[in-house]
Amino acid sequence: MSVVIPAHGGQDKLDLTLAALAAQTYPGHLMEVLVVDDGSAPPIQLPEIRPVNTRVVRVRDGWGISNAVNTGAKAADGEIIQRLDADMVACREHIEALARWHHVTDYLVTIGMKKFVEVPPVSPRQVFQAAHLGELFDLDEAVASSTEATIAKTDGLRKSRNPYHVCTGPTFALPREVFHAVGGLDPTVARGEDTEFSYRLAMHGVVFVPDMNAQAVHLGLPAQHRDRERAVRAVEPYLAHRIPLRRDLRKDRGRRWLVPYVEIVLDVTDTSESVVRQAVAAALDGKLQDVVVTLVGPWSRLNDSRRSVLSDPCFELRLMRDLFAHDERIRLIDEAAPTPAPTPFRYRGPVDVPLHRATLERMIESVQKDLTGVLIVDLPDGRTARLERTSALGRATLLADPGADLDDIIATTHGVRHEPPDRYWPAPKQPDPVTIPAPVTASVESAEKTLLRRLKSALRPN
Repeated sequence: MSVVIPAHGGQDKLDLTLAALAAQTYPGHLMEVLVVDDGSAPPIQLPEIRPVNTRVVRVRDGWGISNAVNTGAKAADGEIIQRLDADMVACREHIEALARWHHVTDYLVTIGMKKFVEVPPVSPRQVFQAAHLGELFDLDEAVASSTEATIAKTDGLRKSRNPYHVCTGPTFALPREVFHAVGGLDPTVARGEDTEFSYRLAMHGVVFVPDMNAQAVHLGLPAQHRDRERAVRAVEPYLAHRIPLRRDLRKDRGRRWLVPYVEIVLDVTDTSESVVRQAVAAALDGKLQDVVVTLVGPWSRLNDSRRSVLSDPCFELRLMRDLFAHDERIRLIDEAAPTPAPTPFRYRGPVDVPLHRATLERMIESVQKDLTGVLIVDLPDGRTARLERTSALGRATLLADPGADLDDIIATTHGVRHEPPDRYWPAPKQPDPVTIPAPVTASVESAEKTLLRRLKSALRPN
């Protein structure tokens, strides 16, 4: 285990954090602690009471929590990265409780618990000697984190629709390979960096495992308690752009977001420009606008050497490139990626079967009801169109042996469902029938004339 602790000042609290780590039940020779000094003034110093394998790593470039955690992870030697804040006091069993799960498999993220307490007059020696957190802190007066309540309501996250939501605190552990596979934390995210990182982990296919035995206290109340309204506003733009599943943050019409909600993948190899143009127009004009279109074709075959423009053997392909190259919603690639992460959904279908305006909206509505991994629509001509859940693809990729059928794995982990096309490609609405009024008969016409004469007579002055 490599425990990575980002620190900016706060030496007194850090001393308590390290004293608690020195008393862990996890074997000391299997744990290293990296205190990442993020520009502290005066610089961080290691206290007397600390784990045996503890060192300070100084940040040389950049600043902030994300940058500091990444710096520590790059310097770490352990197989598992444990993220811990510099103002946390963990119970003796904390590291052991989170580490033991990683003996089971290599795609877990284990989550520790925390409560918020006012800092009492306690020394590092007292922390080191205490058998339980209750000997040091008044846990009855502690402010509970919403994490534990969410975990309880969702049967230990088994029934959670978005388990990454609870992986927002300053204590979780994951394989170092997984940490680097998703790119670490994003240094450009100043608030909500843990939530954004956990979302990318979810798209990678990990399983989140909370452990109630991994208890800890956070020294001091969180920022939300000091100014909740400002804290919520500060995090909103970061999450809105990077977590498409937060539909509540994407209500502004006509906006474009950093990470789209759906990637529409169309193979345009040996397809005419007119067919592709129609397919792209339909994809971008649906009810669901939060999309990006990926056109897969042999684009690398094109070069700018001298050629005959009209007799170019790549005429159609080059025409498509020149037509779509400058639209930021359209990507031209030779081969689709294994998953569209961090985009949460991917649509794949025949390029000559344009999307109906309601297709994507209805497909996502269908899979979100039961969190199906793949929805396959069986088209009348025997071909298929499919909507894939990125987290399901990611999980299958982590589990699959070389050459394995990912759908077989997804059928077990998330479910694969087949449906007919009627709901997703509804038939055009038939126009209302036109009723031709019957011709006016002579008797009706005569009655109208009689009524008109009577009206004139009644209105004539005496």
